[in-house]
This record gives sequence, C-alpha cells and structure tokens, in this order.
Amino acid sequence: MTRRLLLATRNQKKLAELRRILAAELDRVEIVGLNDVPAYPEAPETGATFAENALLKAREAVRHTGLPAVADDSGLEVDALNGMPGVLSARWAGRPTDDAANLRLVLDQIADVPDGRRGAAFVCAAALVTPDGLEHAVEGRLDGTLVRQPRGSGGFGYDPIFRPHGHTRTTAEMSPAEKDAISHRGRAFRALAPHLTTALATPR
Repeated sequence: MTRRLLLATRNQKKLAELRRILAAELDRVEIVGLNDVPAYPEAPETGATFAENALLKAREAVRHTGLPAVADDSGLEVDALNGMPGVLSARWAGRPTDDAANLRLVLDQIADVPDGRRGAAFVCAAALVTPDGLEHAVEGRLDGTLVRQPRGSGGFGYDPIFRPHGHTRTTAEMSPAEKDAISHRGRAFRALAPHLTTALATPR
C-alpha cells in the first residue's frame, strides 16, 4: 500500500531536492508538498533554533491535513557573524524573501574578513510528526568556507558562495547528485529516513 507523506514546504527547489533524497530511502511512499494539499494558514517561524522551527512547521502540517509530515528549517551560520544569519537566513535582507539580496548582504558584511577566517556552515534540522503524536528531529551540518564572489548556477540560497571543506567548487557548481551526497539537508533527511520508514510502516 502506498502511503502519503507531506513535506511542509512551498519552495519548489527545496521540494525537488528533498524528494530526490527521500526517494532513495523510502519505498511505496508518495511524497507531496504544500501545493498538493488544501491551503491552510501557515504559522510564522518563531523558534530560536532550527529544530524548533522544523517541529513547528511539521506540527502545523499534521494539524491541518491529518497526514504524517516532515519539515525542515535550515540556514547558514557564519563564523565572522557570530553564527548569524542562522534561523534568519531566508529573510536576512528583509521581506519578501530574496535569495540574491540575502547573499549579497552576507558578502558585504564580511567583505573585510580575510580568507582564513571566512568559515561557515550550512545547518539543517529535519522533523517528523505523525497524526498520533510521534515526533522526532535530527540535524545535519556541512562545514565550509565562503568565497568572495558567487560561483555556479545550481542550487539556491547561499549555495553560490559556499565551498564545502575538501572541495574546490561551491555547492552551486555541483550536480544535484553531488550536492545531495554531502549537503546538510541530505545528511539530516538520511538520518531521519529510518524513523520515517518505521512510522509509515506501522498501521495507524
């Protein structure tokens, strides 16, 4: 029997990425996004941590749809900015969300930081919530360095300026498969996959 799993996002690029990651881990599961279910009012992301925001979004999705739901909250932590933008990554340059403006603001803020101190990390918290109250959250992290000019046309968000440790290319210069294999979201959702498999296999 095929079961439905809701990924609580309207970001089509993120949805495609998460579908790729989870498709390799889950069998006989139809993965749908928020655009595939009746619209509901989405609560603001008021959590102080990525995990809090991911759980908030997943709980809201379950409450409004009755489907088991997964959600993520992710962002960029920059060493020279004391871990910011962090949970504010998507709206760092203000609203409405503008990837290019966010990226440019971060580059401007660390323009005078020497190459050896431009460390950063992509962090992702992924959460599972089921209609019967099961909750589980995990975190994935990818450490790297911020380059001085955007490179590459793949990915989204801060990908064009993030070069993972041990690599010469930014995540925007990598193929989807290469990025999925090392990304913070890939790591988080692969860690969550066993819990998804168990939850979706159990009659509820």
